[in-house]
Amino acid sequence: MPKVTHQYRDARRDQILSAARRCFLRDGFHATSMQDLFAEAGLSSGAVYRYFASKDDVITAIAEENMRDVVAMIHDVASSQPHRPIGAVLTDIFKIVQAKDAQEGLAGLALLAWSEALRNPVLADRFADLFAQMRADLTEVVRENQRAGNLPRQVPAESLATVLISIVPGYILQLATLGSAALGEVPAAIEALWPH
Repeated sequence: MPKVTHQYRDARRDQILSAARRCFLRDGFHATSMQDLFAEAGLSSGAVYRYFASKDDVITAIAEENMRDVVAMIHDVASSQPHRPIGAVLTDIFKIVQAKDAQEGLAGLALLAWSEALRNPVLADRFADLFAQMRADLTEVVRENQRAGNLPRQVPAESLATVLISIVPGYILQLATLGSAALGEVPAAIEALWPH
């Protein structure tokens, strides 16, 4: 039997997650069955179960992938460019979110995943971990901006980071319900609120 390459496994996993995104965006998490995922992916149940033990595992994987680029970008800024202005950081976050929404339907899937986290403790814990990581990294960027006089110093950096992170779900909600055309001026507005 030929050995399966890592590239092949990654491509198959991506195929399954792409099919799941289409199903979930079309029918929601609860109305989508594993049989729907098999059919959409064009794979047998065994092929899908080799990668994901349950529909909850698929949902968690999609939620993590949705947040991965934003978490990585904030971490990169915190570790290599902590003096970067907050407006520029938020603008980049919105650009990543908008691009992922255009490619994979991030906004709609995010809303579904957030509501699913209310009943799924594993997903809720994963979101808590990812938000804690984002908050810690963004807190470092806030501290540097406070030292530079760009943000108020009398407010704890952690509190300001929490407020800034809270802006992102509002943007995602509007993106899901109004579409990207309605939000075209948001990057310029962010830059106006927090100029370089």
